[in-house]
Amino acid sequence: MLQIKQLVAGYGSIKALKSIDLSVPAGAIVSLIGANGAGKTTAMKTVMGLVRPSAGRILFEDREITGWSVHEVVRQGISLVPEGRSILAQMTVLENLEMGAYLRKDQAVGSDLAKVFARFPILEERQQQLGGTLSGGQQQMLAIGRALMARPKLLLLDEPSMGLAPLIVADIFRVIQEISNDGTTILLVEQNVRQALKIAHYAYVMEIGRIVLEGSAAEVSANPKVMEAYLGGRK
Repeated sequence: MLQIKQLVAGYGSIKALKSIDLSVPAGAIVSLIGANGAGKTTAMKTVMGLVRPSAGRILFEDREITGWSVHEVVRQGISLVPEGRSILAQMTVLENLEMGAYLRKDQAVGSDLAKVFARFPILEERQQQLGGTLSGGQQQMLAIGRALMARPKLLLLDEPSMGLAPLIVADIFRVIQEISNDGTTILLVEQNVRQALKIAHYAYVMEIGRIVLEGSAAEVSANPKVMEAYLGGRK
């Protein structure tokens, strides 16, 4: 579904991505792991059109989207749940969700809103509450729900468990698995490497802007270097 080929991108003279190659098959959960500053978020932002690449190609369903604007990428079928959630704090839960569907002209927005409320009942209960007054876990649910309102074929999740309590993290990963089971393809950047590899089909490891390892999630989790660096030295 998504192919990244020899992608180079960054900020000014700083190259955060140094000619990376990455593929996300339709229906899969692919995890992108690495230390802070490895370039994972830049990769997500470049796919979304928030960062313009200086070289390389991005293909989505065999159509080149390199350098497209954000709204064009969203219209094509890609949504991002950004690191830090980026909730519209002074808008209600309902308004935040409606913003997720701002490009849609079809008649199914109402039914998709009902699906989000069914998946996250707390959002329905608090739909008139300001987004900025929700707890961290509720804001993450809202961020995921907002992205789903665009009806994406590919969902990009950037650090969805960051700053959340362990019980909430378990809920978020359960939801990610459910979204995958419903047919949405997922590219996941996640600091909780153990959990990410547990639900992923395939994984890439980034270091300083380069892909240094890739393989099935089982292969990557069993790699001694990955075990030492991210899994506490054991599976």
